[in-house]
Amino acid sequence: MTLPHITVCICTWKRPALLARLLERLRCQQTEGRFSYSIVVADNDRLESARSIVENFPGSGPALTYCVEPEQNIARARNKALDLAKGDYAAFIDDDELPEPNWLLALFTACQAHHSDGVLGPVKPFFEQKPPSWLIRGKFCERHAHSTGTVLDWRQTRTGNVLFKREILREIPEPFRPQFGDGGEDNDFFRRMMESRRIFTWCNEAVVFELVSPARFKRSYILKRALLRGQNRRHYADGYRFAKSAAACILYSLALPFLVFAGQHIFMKYLMRLFDHAGLLLTFFGLMPLGNKYLSE
Repeated sequence: MTLPHITVCICTWKRPALLARLLERLRCQQTEGRFSYSIVVADNDRLESARSIVENFPGSGPALTYCVEPEQNIARARNKALDLAKGDYAAFIDDDELPEPNWLLALFTACQAHHSDGVLGPVKPFFEQKPPSWLIRGKFCERHAHSTGTVLDWRQTRTGNVLFKREILREIPEPFRPQFGDGGEDNDFFRRMMESRRIFTWCNEAVVFELVSPARFKRSYILKRALLRGQNRRHYADGYRFAKSAAACILYSLALPFLVFAGQHIFMKYLMRLFDHAGLLLTFFGLMPLGNKYLSE
C-alpha cells in the first residue's frame, strides 16, 4: 500500500541563512510511518540567492526540489511551488519559521481526524534577542489561537502554517491570484476555497516558531506592516468599509494625544490601528505607498 505523500512548499526571497535553518528542521520531521514527504523551494529572487543553499544541502532526508520565480510576486511564487508539488497533500511554511518535530504529523493527523480539506496551526514568536517590554505587553508578535478542531473563517487564515489536500486545487489554474502579489493572496485563496464549501480546521498542536529579529522590534516596522495590511484589504472593501475607515482615522487621530499617557504598548496598539485604516483609505485615492519588499527583514 502506497503511503500518502506531503509536499512542503517554501517561498523565499533573499534570506538564505533563514532558509538553511528551516531546511535543517524539516529534515527531521516525525512521520510514524504514516506518510512520506518532500520539499519544494520556490526562490522569488531572479538572482537565485537560494540556489546554493538548496544544492549544497546534505543529501540525506526528504527529496528537495528547487525552482525560481523571477518576477517578485508572492502569489506567483506559491503557484510555482504548487506546480512542482507531488502526492496527496501540500503544506506551506514561511522561510523565517521553524517547525516542531511533530509539525507535519500533527497537521496530517488533525486533517484526517476532523475530515477537513485543510488544517492550520499556530505561529508563535521566537525572539533572537530580548525585545522591549512594550512589544511584549502589546502582544504585537502574537496571533490568535483556537481549540483543535475549530472550523475557521477565511479571515482567520494564512499560509505560514497550513496543510491541505491537493485535490481541492483541481480545475483551478492559479490557486493564488497574481493581482494579490503585494499580499493578501492567502486570504483570497482561503476565501474562494470556503465559498466552494471547503472546510479548514485548526490544530493547536502543530506549532511553528517565527524568528523575530531585532529589526522587527522597531515601531516603523510594525506601522509599515499595519499600513500594508490596510492596503491589502482594498480587494474586499466596499463603500461602507471605506467610510468606516475614514471615521476610524478621525477618531484615532483625536484619541492618540491622550493615549500617550496610557503607556507605549497602548499608544502603539491604537497607532497601528490608525495606520491599518489609513492604508485602506489611501487606496481609495489610488495611493499605494508600500509593497511586501518593505517587510523583508
